[in-house]
Parts: sequence; C-alpha cells; structure tokens
Amino acid sequence: MTGRSMFRRLGVAVTAVAVGTTLTACEWGGLNSIPMPGTAGRGEGAYRVQIEMPNVTTLTQNSPVRVDDVTVGSISGIELDGWHALVTVSLDEGVIVPANSLARIGQTSLLGSQHLELIPPVGEPPQGRLEDGDLIPIERAGAYPTTEQTLSSLSVVLNGGGLAQINDITTELNAALVGREDSIRNLLPRLDELVSTLDTQRGDIIAALEGMDRLAATVNDQNATLVRALEELPPAIEVLADQRSNLTAAMSSLGELSTVASRVVETSNDDLKANLEGLAPTLKALADSGSALTEVLGVLLTYPFPQAGINNIIRGDYANLAMTIDLSLERLDLNFLSGTPLAGRLAGPEGILGRDAGLAAQATDPFRAPLEPPPPPPPGPEGKLTIPGIGEITIPGLPLGVPAP
Repeated sequence: MTGRSMFRRLGVAVTAVAVGTTLTACEWGGLNSIPMPGTAGRGEGAYRVQIEMPNVTTLTQNSPVRVDDVTVGSISGIELDGWHALVTVSLDEGVIVPANSLARIGQTSLLGSQHLELIPPVGEPPQGRLEDGDLIPIERAGAYPTTEQTLSSLSVVLNGGGLAQINDITTELNAALVGREDSIRNLLPRLDELVSTLDTQRGDIIAALEGMDRLAATVNDQNATLVRALEELPPAIEVLADQRSNLTAAMSSLGELSTVASRVVETSNDDLKANLEGLAPTLKALADSGSALTEVLGVLLTYPFPQAGINNIIRGDYANLAMTIDLSLERLDLNFLSGTPLAGRLAGPEGILGRDAGLAAQATDPFRAPLEPPPPPPPGPEGKLTIPGIGEITIPGLPLGVPAP
C-alpha cells in the first residue's frame, strides 16, 4: 500500500467520523464539544457537579478541573442559564470536595490555557462533601485576574496613575515636617492617646450612632408633620413680629412687677415668716385629720342623710327615716348644762338610780298594768328598818343589822 492511498483512507475515516458526529449531535462546536477519551473525570464512577459562574472568560469544554494544582476532573458542559453561565464538571470517583467549596477560574501559566480551580472555603471550616448533582451557587464562584487584566491595571498605574504623584507627595510631606519635628513628636503620643480613648469608648460611640439612627427613623416617620409645621411656622412668626411692641411692653411690665414683688417680700419678710409659722399648726391639724374631712364633706350635699345610703333613703316622692329622740333629763343635762353651774340639776331619778329611765316604748301598758300582779322583788339581801311612829319596815337592798335612826 502506497503512502498516498493510506492518507486517502485516513481522510475518508476522519470525514466519516466528522459526518457521523454531525449527524448525531445537535450542532458542531469543534473538537472541544466532543468528550475526549482519557481525560480526568471520564472514568467509571465519576460524578457531576454544576457551578453557576458570572463569567467563564475563555474557559472551554474539556478544560481541566484542579484541586491544589492537581487535576481531578474536567469540564463536561457550558451553557447559558439566565444572566450567568452554568458549568458542569465531572470529577473522579475518589475526589472528596467540601460542600461549601469555592470555584475560581485560573490560568495555568502566564500565557497558558485556563482551568477551573476548586478551593476550600475562606473564613469558615469545610462542611460535608459534594455529591452527584450538587450545585455551587454564584455567590461562591468567580475568576482570578487574567494576564490581560493585570497588564491593563499596571498600565493605568504607570501611565497617568497615582505613581507619578508619589514624588509630589513626598516633597510636600518633607516641606511640612521639616522644622516641626518636636511638634510632630509631641503630636504622635496624643494621637495614640486619642485613638486609645476612642477605642475604649467604642461601645458608647456605637450606642450613640444607633440612637441617632433611631432618631433619624423617628424624624423620617414624622416627615409629614415636620413639613406641615414648617409651612405653618412663617405665619406664626409674622404674628409674633406684628405683636413685637406689645410683647416688649409686657416683658417690661413683668420686670417692673417682679421688682415690686421683690420689694414687698423684702419689706414684709418678718410678717410673712410669722404668718407661715402660724399656719403650720393649722396645716398639721388638717393633715392629722386624714380622710375624716373628705368623708364629712361627702355628707354636705345630702345632709342629714349620708351619701352612701341616699338611694335607700329617698325613693321617688317619699323618704325613709328612722329617728331616736332622747329627751331624758340626764341627756338634756349633759347636752345643755354640762360645764355650767346648773350641771346635774336635771338628773332627777336617773341621777339617783344611776341608769336610764327607759324609753316610752319600753314603759308598762297603762291599760293592763293594774290587772297584772306586782313584779317580784329583786333578789338580794333584805334589811329591816324601825322608824319611830311608823314601825318596822323592810327595805330591799338594805344590809342586815342596820340600826334604827
């Protein structure tokens, strides 16, 4: 077989493979759209993980996936999902990646191809592991700066950036510090003291800022009220301006009144003290009365009936009244003659007996009393008394053996 015929057959085979691939796929995306045999993540037991990427830059299918610079898989698909890219990676069976890992697009070398790097989480411990079908969200995905971005940023710094002004800054700082070394030396400890004081007062400063935030929120809630107040304030100020002369005269008169009051107080100082001292016993007695005065005032409008029972006393056009009138001589003597030279003159039988004579309702019925037997004598010792011209009589309550007069 000649070399020309062999190349012809290889061309036919490649063409057949290309045609077959074209017929079996939806579209042709180059050789990178075909799974390459022998790449990492294509063997038996491999599992797939999807990653939401904000930008895939120049990343292509079949690009390597690395963990700690070790290739552990490859990219099996890149598709558009809304406003971001959805990258599907295939990882070897024995690769263990934490579930909260980060995904970054890096560059293999300065001018080399790009790859996808899976790195452990920053600032938090690793948790769980990625399983088949898991998703790394876009919040944990990104890309390292590319060579083009680095050179572009460097060109901005070198051409018209802040690097050209370093000489001016150094010159101005030197001019500001020369001859003021002692002042600067004294300033630095004070700055350190100020910063330390601010650090110790950090909690109070934060609380003050939070209070200002709450105040601002309250003022914002009252925005309509403040606007209305500002709109109504100019007319009020105009009224005050129109009444300025009257207000001035009132303030002058108030000053004169205070002068006169001060003079009156100074001249009557002793009398005022005496009046206050004389008022003190009255106020003390009023305080000692407690609630008695207020309770008595409650009867003032309903006298002689107490206010608490007025609804039970007056019902419509009649009133219920029960009165006990004591007209005994002893009560009259006590009420009207007590403390006078005539005290005790009206005591009468009550004064002799030492007890009340009783009420009229307690007296004996005059119609039946003559027909009733006399009441038995009260129990107690009986004494006999002999009176000349009368004879011997028995007096209840008289001790025995009392000699005759």
